[in-house]
Amino acid sequence: MHSSTSPSSLWRPWTPITQQANSLRIVDAQGTRVRDAEGNWYLDAISGVLNASCGHGHPRLLQAANRQFQQLVHYDPMVSSHDPAETLASRLAEILPGELNEIVLLNSGSEATEAALRIALQYWRNIGEDRNRVITFEAAYHGTTYLAQQLSGLPFTVSEWAPPFPIEHIALPAAPREMRTEESADALIALFAKALETGPPAAAVMVEPLLGLGGCVVLPAGFLTRLRALCDQHGALLILDEVFCGFGRTGRMFGFDHDGITPDIVTLSKGISGGYMPLAATAVTSAIKQTFVREPIAQGLRYGHTTGGHAVASAVANTVLDIMAEEKLVENSAAQGATMLDGLRKLLDSNPLVTDVRGLGLVIAIETDTEESAGAIAEAAADAGVMTRHERGVIRIAPPLTLTDADTAEVVEKMSGAADTAAANKP
Repeated sequence: MHSSTSPSSLWRPWTPITQQANSLRIVDAQGTRVRDAEGNWYLDAISGVLNASCGHGHPRLLQAANRQFQQLVHYDPMVSSHDPAETLASRLAEILPGELNEIVLLNSGSEATEAALRIALQYWRNIGEDRNRVITFEAAYHGTTYLAQQLSGLPFTVSEWAPPFPIEHIALPAAPREMRTEESADALIALFAKALETGPPAAAVMVEPLLGLGGCVVLPAGFLTRLRALCDQHGALLILDEVFCGFGRTGRMFGFDHDGITPDIVTLSKGISGGYMPLAATAVTSAIKQTFVREPIAQGLRYGHTTGGHAVASAVANTVLDIMAEEKLVENSAAQGATMLDGLRKLLDSNPLVTDVRGLGLVIAIETDTEESAGAIAEAAADAGVMTRHERGVIRIAPPLTLTDADTAEVVEKMSGAADTAAANKP
């Protein structure tokens, strides 16, 4: 029964209740642009928050969804498979390295994390070892379902409830702007080595190739290679969260491709379907899957969702992979990202509010001296027609991978102007 004193309304997550009624409302999107309810167009420099890898309103993706809607919307994966999901699983296995051949299809990045953790912990039980400790970054973000949120040590996302298994958080040994040096790589590896060497044997180490919500921290070159070797030395599984980085965001198909390694488990979402449908995947090695014949209750994976691997979402994802290859979007991400990074780095010499500009492919961070400065720059950018996102003093720029030369120049020009405006107006 509805209350007579307050109308029902959409409860939006991560937004203060007092701000819900006055928030921005996006009503239209085409290519790299979005339009609000007042008719203002913006260059979408956050890809609808990292989903629109192929841009908004791509006709081929709309056609793929429509075709699948007319043929088969979906069927419960616990009852039957279907062609779109089977095809997608095969294609993901082809583009993932090594023996990452076994694909669980889900709905969101958080679900992919849940699946990865359940698989990792059950794997050790399957082979008769009692391992359940997980090591991750303190500045990690792996989702907001119960297990996923336990992995984060960020103030805004940290869980207040006790985890069901031991979790050890590794703090960055230096400020984010200093994490790209060889010295920081040594210090970081030393921290993970100590965590692996002390305490009970670790079940898994789970990290992002680039710390997204944790400040867009670009980790030092070679870190993942050395972490892979550490995990091998101590027998721990290496889980890489590619929800943020995967499908071309960092200028390679996957973030771990920069180091050329193969993890044991990978989580995928966001760009996998271009943001057109909810979809995620957890990929594991064949060796891990084979142990699940020993799982005592189902002799298989006791985790999944009715809409996991949704037929329409899978059909769209297959077309996303076609578009990415044909339009060379991974290569475009690398090229446009390098140009944008070079242009925005000039702010380090010209703007007193900017303390660092870093990035990899088409994910770029402008770090400022205070959270207020970041908010002021983001507001000035929106006024100029560029949509960004900021957290804790860091402005994140991550436009669609379809970005053109003109789009890139516009982002550089308007973000530079917004930073100058904020600096001029600072009390």
